[in-house]
Amino acid sequence: MGVGKAFLTALVATATVASPLAKRQFSYGSAPVRGVNIGGWLVLEPWITPSIFQQFGGSVVDEYTLCQQAPNAGDILRSHWDSWVSLGDFQKIAANGFNTVRIPIGYWAFQKYDGDPYIQGAADYLETAISWARQTGLKVWIDLHGAPLSQNGQDNSGQRTPTPGWTTGDTVDATLNVIRQISQQYASPAYADVVSGIELLNEPSINILPGGRDATQSYYQAGFGVVRQSGQTPVIIHDGFAAPSSWNGVLTGQGSSGAIVDHHEYQVFTDDEVAMTPEQHVDYVYSQASSWAQGQDKFVICGEWTAAMTDCAPGINGYGIGARYDGTYSQRNADDSYSSSPYVGSCADINFIDQWSDYNKTSTANYIRAQLDVYETQIQGWFFWNFKTEASAEWDLFKLIDNGVWPALS
Repeated sequence: MGVGKAFLTALVATATVASPLAKRQFSYGSAPVRGVNIGGWLVLEPWITPSIFQQFGGSVVDEYTLCQQAPNAGDILRSHWDSWVSLGDFQKIAANGFNTVRIPIGYWAFQKYDGDPYIQGAADYLETAISWARQTGLKVWIDLHGAPLSQNGQDNSGQRTPTPGWTTGDTVDATLNVIRQISQQYASPAYADVVSGIELLNEPSINILPGGRDATQSYYQAGFGVVRQSGQTPVIIHDGFAAPSSWNGVLTGQGSSGAIVDHHEYQVFTDDEVAMTPEQHVDYVYSQASSWAQGQDKFVICGEWTAAMTDCAPGINGYGIGARYDGTYSQRNADDSYSSSPYVGSCADINFIDQWSDYNKTSTANYIRAQLDVYETQIQGWFFWNFKTEASAEWDLFKLIDNGVWPALS
């Protein structure tokens, strides 16, 4: 029985390599990555799907606390996994000129850590998504979005915490073991036609993690080696919100000999940014590019960016936390005092695109075009965040497309 299964597996892998699909491997640098994130699916984010969290009041703020406190968490997750993404979504993405999707997933989908409460099952849906990508001609970045004890303290890591603990204890070894499991399957030749990247970790906060940048860099170098043990799939490292050029000399090389740097570019997470006019946002796209889009020795992809010029999306700063734009955001200082953001404008008409003025639609389209220009001429491509949301139009690709705001990709 085992010999037969091994033979069939080898036969399928050989057939895949020999097929025309194997020739569809993405050629970085010769054409821009034009991608979108499949966020809020295999790692929950409360601002993307607030309906999951609103039923619990304020104590459930991320996937960790959902699994910890909700007796029906398993049913909630399975229902969400079954409904949030479909083959039709992948078909729509491909039909609108995109070539790649980035799929965030947490470590716990493959291996739990130290008795954590997470519920497993998401790995099966990743496999389904990859089959949809293959059917629609899309490529896939597999993005490890959450690491044990959290790499950034944000809900997008699975666990919101003021003291992210990744890099302590054996968390790095556990993360490498997850990358090994991902690589043994998806860096194999059988997936070379569709999996165009494995991202070792999303948004590690290198300035606050124990061990700092050195610990993250050591993990990147080890993780690169783990992927290479299974195949030649491109490896992606996030810049940790440092300049991409600051990673020069680390895993340098073109093609599979080096890594690709993932940079994220947002203009909504400071008081000054949300106070800018739409025209200033466009100018800022170009002026900022000179500080991060030049001088690096590896390919750079902007793995997350948005059409948002405000932080009005409910929960974007964390579930139950207000917005800078309308002055409801309050931040705790080191001396335990609080600083409130000044009022810029009302969020009332921001989150629902049918309430947007013509000026708002036009200025948002101009902002998108400016970013597409930078990400396709000064680096090697981009992934918009996100493919859809429940109620945050600035971040919702499908709503932007359906309402004529998203520019057609040539």
